[in-house]
Amino acid sequence: MTDEEGDAGAPGRREEATTPNDRDERDERGYNAERDHRDAGRADADAGHGDTDPTDGPSDDDAADPEIPAGVAASRRSKRRPRPEPRSRAAGSNAGLITRFRTAQSGPLLYIRETLYSALAVVAVGLLLFAISGVWPPMVAVESGSMEPEMQRGDLIFVTEEHRFTPDYAYGDTGIVTVEIGTEEGYRSFGGNGSVVIYDPPTRVGSPIIHRAHFHVEEGENWYDRANPSHVRANSCEQLPNCPAPHDGFITKGDANAQYDQASDLAGPVRPEWIRGSARVRVPYLGHVRLQLAGLLAA
Repeated sequence: MTDEEGDAGAPGRREEATTPNDRDERDERGYNAERDHRDAGRADADAGHGDTDPTDGPSDDDAADPEIPAGVAASRRSKRRPRPEPRSRAAGSNAGLITRFRTAQSGPLLYIRETLYSALAVVAVGLLLFAISGVWPPMVAVESGSMEPEMQRGDLIFVTEEHRFTPDYAYGDTGIVTVEIGTEEGYRSFGGNGSVVIYDPPTRVGSPIIHRAHFHVEEGENWYDRANPSHVRANSCEQLPNCPAPHDGFITKGDANAQYDQASDLAGPVRPEWIRGSARVRVPYLGHVRLQLAGLLAA
């Protein structure tokens, strides 16, 4: 019998039998070796790319520090800043104030935005009208029925500087076409011959007057003979107010009134410098808004 086949209990023979604990330890050592091999491969790959700097990352002490939350330690190890979740407070804070102002669907920002847009629209329209009319304000509200039926109380009238959109045959350099000239030339506005003007005598208390210019007189002129007899209540110049004319100016009248403004002593002959503009376009009813606001402010 050879040595290999000798007695297992002979002296010097090493026991080859293993226990379950021995097998578990060997398996664990093999698993750890394989994991260390994979970690070493990843470290070599990271060093080869050169994307990270070992001095920038946290130390092992950071990862083991119990006072550092696990999520913070993980973010340090990953070399990446945490990204805010969509619709979170952090993500919302990144949106600029202008963006939130433009896209707000409710709340104070929506109210402020709509109010601001409305105000800007009103200002833009006002500036456009001013550029066209050349006077401010470019629109006036009719307060009485003196120009009916062509102008009703509460109408809004678009006004332009008197020299704009005026024919060459206007009286002198005033830009005003009188009823006399308009009858000869065929010039009409608001259902009658001649220009409708807005004028404001310096002695008047209240709103400007919007009436039609009938003819022009010179200082000291006896204009009784030129007047339409149905528009005066006098038999001579001596009985007629403002006759002879105290100064140069226009004789005016409301279409619905019985007398000239100067015959009723509403105003003297209208000087060109008193005229604020010529009426051009009528917008029904919108003047009521302005009249109501004026009444509230006066109260």
